[in-house]
Amino acid sequence: MQPTPHGETPMKYSIISYSFRRSFENGSMDIFDYINFCKENGFTQLDPWMKHLEPGLTDRVWLASVKAAGDATGLPFGCVAVDGGHIYEPTAEERAKTRAVANAWLDVAEYLGASQVRIDTGGRVDVMDDEMLQIIVDGYNELIPRARAKGLEVIVENHWGPTKYPENVVKVLEAVDGLGLLFDTNNWAPGQAERGWELCAKYATLTHIKTFAFDAAGNDPSVNLSKAFRLLQESGYSGAWGIESVPHDGDERGAAVKTLALIKRELGV
Repeated sequence: MQPTPHGETPMKYSIISYSFRRSFENGSMDIFDYINFCKENGFTQLDPWMKHLEPGLTDRVWLASVKAAGDATGLPFGCVAVDGGHIYEPTAEERAKTRAVANAWLDVAEYLGASQVRIDTGGRVDVMDDEMLQIIVDGYNELIPRARAKGLEVIVENHWGPTKYPENVVKVLEAVDGLGLLFDTNNWAPGQAERGWELCAKYATLTHIKTFAFDAAGNDPSVNLSKAFRLLQESGYSGAWGIESVPHDGDERGAAVKTLALIKRELGV
């Protein structure tokens, strides 16, 4: 943990391994390199994307080696970001398939000692009608007790489909007790980002501070991240300051370091 003045809670920092997806794809990084990178560069927890843990679904020996690598650095596993385990599909048969995916990843996250798991709402359209909302609410209400028994908080992300719209995110969060929010600064419909920040900052339990490029001062000129930080701080945000960097220039390691430095400047630490 980063040192803090006496009596203050240490700041927490993380980066989802998706930020290194190109490095994983070209073989220049694997999950063990990611763990070491986080330790060497001042991150305080590990937030793996499920694609980078897929061997662990069937190979518990491999998964044990991942856990051991995390333990060796002293960094806990934070959020496991799950794709394919979303709540809504139009038929019960399809929902049963995605629920099985979600449950499998709950087991992996529990084994790693993770604290959170991201499960999307699902829904491949922008409009969330009452029927879709009810299915989503019922699905989370079924999943959350299972996750809680494993020591996991379920979090929804503004990500795709109806959750690109702030009002839909608020509807889901208000309707489901115990559901947290992975607050992504960028994943909003065009023109909706600042409204999303304003409406949703108070629900955040993890962030994805998203960056694309940097100017000479080390800031991303394409987005007013200072406003997002201000709203999060004013809301009393106390979770990990998580990153999802997607650098246009392809320098994934450099973007991770620069985004962490940006966060610390914004927080004044």
